[in-house]
Amino acid sequence: MPLAAIALVVLLALLAAFQVALALGAPLGRFAWGGRHEVLPLPLRLGSAVSIVVYAVIAAIALDRADLIDVLAAPVARIAMWIVFGYFALSIAPNALSRSHSERNVMVPVSITLTALALPVAIG
Repeated sequence: MPLAAIALVVLLALLAAFQVALALGAPLGRFAWGGRHEVLPLPLRLGSAVSIVVYAVIAAIALDRADLIDVLAAPVARIAMWIVFGYFALSIAPNALSRSHSERNVMVPVSITLTALALPVAIG
């Protein structure tokens, strides 16, 4: 389980770097937020910034659940990790339904990988 948690955090860090680039105006919008904008408009840039915070919270939950850090009570970490697993599982469908070919090709495998890594961490 610690290895899955670490792999999950590494993937989240890569996604956070991607979101930083989007928030700063990098022309990568075809891979996110429905793929309609090459450079994201301000509201979606703010959404990318919020995503970075969400990824950090998820990383802390995963590391806590794997007993690599201790910031949450064990029952809270267990429930929170199952919520994270559900969040990732539910993210597969919207990415698969995106009109953006680029987003579908990149984010569906990423969502599946996040889900697969979150499951053993949630099971504990």
